[in-house]
Amino acid sequence: MERFLAFSLEELPFVIISLLVAFTLHEFAHAYVAYKFGDRTAKEQGRLTLNPVQHLDPIGTIFILLAGIGWARPVPVDRRNFENPRLAGILVSLAGPLSNFLIAAVAYAVLYFAAGFNIPMFFVDLLNMMIWLNLVLFVFNLLPFPPLDGYRIIEDVVSPAARMKLTQYEQYGTLIFLVIVITPLNQFIIQPIFSFALPALLQGFGSIFSLFS
Repeated sequence: MERFLAFSLEELPFVIISLLVAFTLHEFAHAYVAYKFGDRTAKEQGRLTLNPVQHLDPIGTIFILLAGIGWARPVPVDRRNFENPRLAGILVSLAGPLSNFLIAAVAYAVLYFAAGFNIPMFFVDLLNMMIWLNLVLFVFNLLPFPPLDGYRIIEDVVSPAARMKLTQYEQYGTLIFLVIVITPLNQFIIQPIFSFALPALLQGFGSIFSLFS
């Protein structure tokens, strides 16, 4: 069984716990910011909640266990309810990845400042997985491919005419992205981004928290 998974059986409990936290807070952040800007769509559909059941996508969860990359159920957002659709759209899209960044930062801080204490190894392993998985989700969701948050941000940054053009070809962009992720192209396009971004983020955390020690 283990050879079919992206993680070892020893890592699996930490992955599952981290996923529950990461996916739930990611989608809740989208829903909460949208609600604050006047869109009640997510709230009315029961998505303005910290209940993981409302946010997990069965296929996306299985995919991350098998391939290391997956997704949760997208939060429904109706941009017509925003007074300033472009600004609100950008902030709603950013809210999800930023929630993962903050989770990773908090987990890193706990691990960093608890280094001098005798804390259980289970807790150390969980925090390490929480840091790694949330940074992966932070970087992954900011990639400029549909249907990721990075693409949604680009949609709201460009002009309305350019947005219409993007919308016309979005289905093809999604297909291209899936091909990149599930084929060896992933090693040449996606993985190099992670190889650069994850160490840089961890180094940044270390530099920041070292100022307080």
